[in-house]
Amino acid sequence: EGAAGPGGAERYFTRWYKPGTAGAGPRRAGPGGGGALTPFCALLADVKGRPCEDFCVLQHSNRRVAGGGPAPGRPRAAICVITLAEAHPLLQSGKTIKNINYQISANCSRLQNKVSGKSKRTCLFVFQMQGAQFLTELAPLCRISSSDGEEYTIYSCIRGRLIEVNENILSNPALLQEKPSTEGYIAVVLPKFEESKSITQGLLTQKEYEEVLMKRRSSAS
Repeated sequence: EGAAGPGGAERYFTRWYKPGTAGAGPRRAGPGGGGALTPFCALLADVKGRPCEDFCVLQHSNRRVAGGGPAPGRPRAAICVITLAEAHPLLQSGKTIKNINYQISANCSRLQNKVSGKSKRTCLFVFQMQGAQFLTELAPLCRISSSDGEEYTIYSCIRGRLIEVNENILSNPALLQEKPSTEGYIAVVLPKFEESKSITQGLLTQKEYEEVLMKRRSSAS
């Protein structure tokens, strides 16, 4: 716990990590765990074979009901905030962000995502999901180019509905590097009700991610 989301409420969020996007992370038998980690080589490369492009999912500790107020016994899903993990190349020294683009294709822009009925009541977020774009784990959220000519695709990492993207980083890209877990977040995603207990399968805990980083440093030395 202790990660901050868009609102800066640090105590409400738990960090989960997706090293190298596709094929990475633990394979758990169920919501309670029990699976083994995939081979370390799978943790290092994403779908395009690019190393260390890691992401962090900040999962809110409270459950929320979509489409209505809190109701005991109703299925609930936890809001998730997609951010860059601390080891992502864009957060390393010497990197300067040149451009952030939420236009995924000619017919798909994350900026055109429309969610109706959004409100905030006593730290509970209530959403009506009409118009919200559905995302798979490998759905691109945006593409970020750096001044050295590199381009990085940022993925959703979890399945769910896109609630919002962070338009502030378009005019102030430095936020993404200076405050990646707060004002520099990428997007907010609401998982499906029926998948709310299993969305962390395939993700690493903070401790597991730190072990991955230690192995990377050892292999590089």
